[in-house]
Order: sequence, then structure tokens, then C-alpha cells
Amino acid sequence: MIKKFTLGDPVNTGAVVKSIEPSDLSGFPFEYRLDDKFVFRFSMEKSDIVYGLGEANRGINKRGWVYESWCSDDPFHTETKSSLYAAHNFIIIGGMNTGVFIDYPSKIRWDIGYTKADEAEITVGGTDLDIYVITADTPREISREFRGLIGKSYLPPFWAFGFQQSRWSYPDREAVDRVIDGYDSAGIPLDCVYLDIDYMKDYKDFTINEDRFPDFGSYVAEKKKNGIRLIPIIDAGIKAEDGYDIFEEGRKNGYFCKKSDGTDFEAGVWPGVCRFPDFMREDVREWFGSKYKRLTDMGIEGFWNDMNEPALFYSKEGIDSALDKAAELKGQNLDLGRFFNLKDTFTGLSNRYEDYASIFHTIDGRQVNHLDVHNIYGANMTRAAGEYFEKTFGEGSILMFSRASYIGAHRSSGIWFGDNHSWWSHILLNLKMLPGANMCGFLYCGADLGGFNENATRDLVMRFLALGVFTPLMRDHSALGTRDQECFAFENPGELRDIIQVRYRLIPYLYDTFKKARDNDDLIFRPLSFDYPDDKIARECETQLMLGEECMIAPVYEQNASGRTVYLPEDMTFVRLSGENVVKQELKKGVHYVDVELNEVPLFIKKGKKIPLCKPALRTALLDAEGAEFI
Repeated sequence: MIKKFTLGDPVNTGAVVKSIEPSDLSGFPFEYRLDDKFVFRFSMEKSDIVYGLGEANRGINKRGWVYESWCSDDPFHTETKSSLYAAHNFIIIGGMNTGVFIDYPSKIRWDIGYTKADEAEITVGGTDLDIYVITADTPREISREFRGLIGKSYLPPFWAFGFQQSRWSYPDREAVDRVIDGYDSAGIPLDCVYLDIDYMKDYKDFTINEDRFPDFGSYVAEKKKNGIRLIPIIDAGIKAEDGYDIFEEGRKNGYFCKKSDGTDFEAGVWPGVCRFPDFMREDVREWFGSKYKRLTDMGIEGFWNDMNEPALFYSKEGIDSALDKAAELKGQNLDLGRFFNLKDTFTGLSNRYEDYASIFHTIDGRQVNHLDVHNIYGANMTRAAGEYFEKTFGEGSILMFSRASYIGAHRSSGIWFGDNHSWWSHILLNLKMLPGANMCGFLYCGADLGGFNENATRDLVMRFLALGVFTPLMRDHSALGTRDQECFAFENPGELRDIIQVRYRLIPYLYDTFKKARDNDDLIFRPLSFDYPDDKIARECETQLMLGEECMIAPVYEQNASGRTVYLPEDMTFVRLSGENVVKQELKKGVHYVDVELNEVPLFIKKGKKIPLCKPALRTALLDAEGAEFI
């Protein structure tokens, strides 16, 4: 059952597709107070688990920390962070068999047992919102009810389940060719190579640097003939440059976000000073979405939207203020307080609250401050692209995923979990985000395998890949200045090939599992507690997940480990997959230590279940799903 409670005059975020008549607030099932904010709380028993919040930090069970819904450009995903790139305002309170979705596009504070261990207090930053309360017999049923409320998830093309290689950056044709040749020479499967910001002319959206990528359309066609798709990046900021046609159109038609005085808001990003399309407006979304045609006309079939929280490097006002402060202090003996104040002024130039507060959008003919709708900016950028793709190409034709997101964007795209690090802890963080993202409708998702920031070790990349074998988006991505992280770049690349070949053998099964979850408003990845609610060990397990109806996954996530301890909540078959090798071992319910070589992918199949494995191939188009054998 779903009940809707409406307060004030909410912004239509586009998150919900099912129409529900609001109930009187007197029937709201939680203790609450309403003044300049809406605050509600609930008590928790010691055994209660709180699931959800989608792409969020820490564990599958969200108890014991405070989270903020505030799309944030922050690459340091440490345990201390309360917000990442997404705002997914849905939780399931396991002991109460109740789900709560707060449809509110600005800041929400989720204190889930942080201040008081047995109490959650949720603070919504305003009083214009919709709250949906969902009750059902199990957390899985609550998730299904919620997914029915928000609409079907985005469907990617089949080839988007192939292995994908990215880096900031492959700046020209020669660099891209070296990557493809490196994979082909090593016999490692590959379907996509990504183009980061350097493919553009002066970092301008929907342009091509012809010096680096001459005759781009022919080059795209040549790569596609070889089974490789090129996937370019698109950023939110439009370079403010006279003569640049996208900028000129946006300026002429008033498509950019405004300041309070009616002038266009400006801030610096990759190209320098940029203006930002007001994606809250339908006409602006139609305009911006149509610009993807420039690249699809050249044969491009996939995109990743980035920097759309929006990320702001600086504003003119922020720079001027910082420089004025530095000038005032020049020649002075800076004590502790004044030095750190000056330092923080410069380090705080990016994504300043004051800059966000100076942005205004037009929504239904009225001016709305950006702070009130911050969390749906990136989602509406992706909506602009997704609506154009569906109208022009139909469902399931274009790969699209985004960094910033809000519930509702799951109908237009997938997501990746942002600029992570080459840290062993981020293997587990990736695993723990998967069921939460699925609960919020984001089925096509994944992390930067091997880690984006810092230098990765060979064993870290291999263990990360072994988890990525199962995530719908399987992409290796690394940052400027880090060591080469392509699979062929490490010693003995044949062992990395063994892992990628396992992915290709599983693609028909994974794609079928994805479609079933989408069609049935279900999850690809589930906490063990969803399937074994009365098993205390399963309820508290945070390093293993159920996959589909047949399997359990349990990646190795520690350096120098020859395997790991795993808990089987029922009898299962332990399968070690490596290239075309399959080694099976029957294991009884209970705790086991299992050996897993670096080039092996561990998988556990439930008793009485089987999954198909096809022969590996260098491209998804060459896979023979009909010839698959069952294990």
C-alpha cells in the first residue's frame, strides 16, 4: 500500500509516474514537527535494518551515520563523507516493513542512529514536498511497490554489457587506436573506448577537435566496423565564447540560468567561464537534447554526462573576493586563524554555497533559487538527452549514464558512482552501493573499476574487475597522471584476459537477469537479508550479495589474500571461473574459506539452479548465446 502526503506547494521533480491522491497529514505514521522545516523521527529496535539511499556512502545497513541528500562534486569518498554525487531519497525500514520516499529537490539530512542509536531523525530543508509511505510484507515487496511508483528503469543496448575502457584522457585517434590494438593483440575482449574532454575543441560541448580527430564520422564508422563504439563525454557548462554557436543560441534565446538581476549566471569549468542551460525548462531540455544529434549523426551511439551537479570550479565573485583578501594580508604576520582562513578561502572556491545561491531557474513561469532545486539539475540534463534519444531512436538503442542523479532519472539513463580511488576499500563500497542503487531504479550502474584516482596495483585491478564482471556497467577508468590501467598494460595480461572472458561468457545471463529485474520492478542485486530474513549471519552480511534468482557473489577485497571467508545461507555450488575453465565444488550451508586465484572469478550457485555460459568472444556481437552450456 502507498500513501502520499503533500505539504505546501512542491516542485514537480518528475520522479513519480503514478498518480496518487494525497492523504491528510493527520494520518502520517511518524512523529513529526513542522515549522520552517519538516522533521520526522522513528524509533528502531536493535535488530532493525535501514536500507536504501541509493548511491550513498558506508554500508548496506545505513544505521549509525548521518547522510545528506545534496549532489556533491567530491572525489574523496572516505567514510567521513555524508554526501556523494546523487540524491536518492528512499529508505526501507526493515523491522517496520515500511518504505519512505521524500520527493524534495533540495537538502535532506538523514540522521539514522547517529545522534541516538535507537532513533532516526529526518530533516527536510523546507516545507514544500511530497512524502510517500509504502507498506508491504517484506523489504523486497516494498522495493517493488516503489519501483512501480517511479516507472520502468532505463534499458541499455545489449553491447553496453561489453567491457569498456576509459581514461582521462585518450586525446587523439592515435591514443584510441593504441588502446584497441593493445586489447586485440592481447586477445582481451572490448566493446567501447571512451573519449574524455580532450576530444572536444577547447572543451566545448558538441564539438570535435579536428586536429586530433580528423574526419570524425569516418573514424567512428571504422571503429564500429571493428565492433568498437566510441563514447564521448558531455558536460553541463557551455563555454561563454562569442561565435560558438551553442553559446550564441543559448544567449539569444535566454536558455541559460540567471542571476537575481536577470543577467546570465557564469562560473568557470574546463573551458574557463561557462554558462549553464536551465534544464528545469522543457524548451531548454528540448533544445539541449537535440544537440546530441550532431554526434549521433556521426555514428555515436553512447554518451556519459558529467560535471552536472553542477560542478563549479570558481566564480568571478569568488576569485575577486579571494584575491582581495590575499592583498589585504600581504606582508602581514599571519597567525593560525588568519592563515587557515586565507587558505580555506582559496580551497573553497569550487562549488561555493554563495555561487549556488546566486543561480535562478524558471519553473512553471516563476523564478526559483537553485538551492531549492539543486538535486534535480543533473537529472534534468540527462532527461534532456534521454527524451531525445527515445523519441529519435526508440528504447534500448543508446547508451547513456550520468554522474549526478535523482530518482526519476533512472528512466532516462544509468549512473556510475563517480570519481572513486584505487583503494581496496572501494571494492567493498562499490558492492554495498549496488542494492541501494537498484532499489531506487538505477539498474544500469557500476563503479570505475580499478579506481579513478591514484595509481592502481595489478592485483587491485584484477580483484576490482572480478566484482565488475557482474555489474551491468563494466568500465575501467583512470585519471590524468596515474599509471596506465588498461588490462593489457600489466604484466602477464593473459591473466586479466581470463577475467574479462568470464564477463563475456556471462553476458547473455546478465542481460536476461537485467531485463527480468526491469520488467518486474525487481532488483538485480539484493542483500542476503532479503532472501534469508531469519538468518542472523545473512542479515548482517555486507560483503556478499544475491544476484538474480540463481546466484550469490562474494568478491575478494583484501590485498595479498589468497581467498576469503564466505557464508553460505544454504547449500551451494562454489564455481571458480577463469577464461574457459570452470571448477565446481559442492559446499554445505555454513562458513567456509575459499581459495580464489587472481585470475579467477568466484560465484556461488544455489542448489537446484543453473546458469548459462557461452563461449567468450572479442566483441558482444560475436557471442553465441544460443550455444551456451548450463552449469
